[in-house]
Amino acid sequence: MKMINKEDLIGQLKEKGLKITPQRLAIIDALVENRHAHPGATMIFNEARKKAKRISLSTVYATLKEFSENGLIKQLEFDRMENRYDGDLSDHINLICKRCGKIIDYSIPETLEPMDIARKSGFVVTDTRMEFHGYCRDCLKRPD
Repeated sequence: MKMINKEDLIGQLKEKGLKITPQRLAIIDALVENRHAHPGATMIFNEARKKAKRISLSTVYATLKEFSENGLIKQLEFDRMENRYDGDLSDHINLICKRCGKIIDYSIPETLEPMDIARKSGFVVTDTRMEFHGYCRDCLKRPD
């Protein structure tokens, strides 16, 4: 798994010609510090405000959108819960708990090659997202 880190994100911002502002740095810190939690915009906003007091929720949403459009992070869109953000850009499976909403990364035992899929099916893969839904260990231990 290839997890994001602060230095890489800042380097990628510079490469893409994007400004490095105090608000963006606070968002990067929140993303990196909470990367295993697959944070939503609300969590990122609350964490970023600790370092950039004047940051707005709309700035967080706009920045997350820009980061995702530029391939710095993945946006995980959901119908029934807040969208979340994934700093692991490698191919992996997201295990999503239906009770608590926790998202756990799980390595794919064998790589799937988009070029092989395109060659065999004629379908050009532009993006991937694999997820399994069920219940995490913690929720299975808890009574209803």
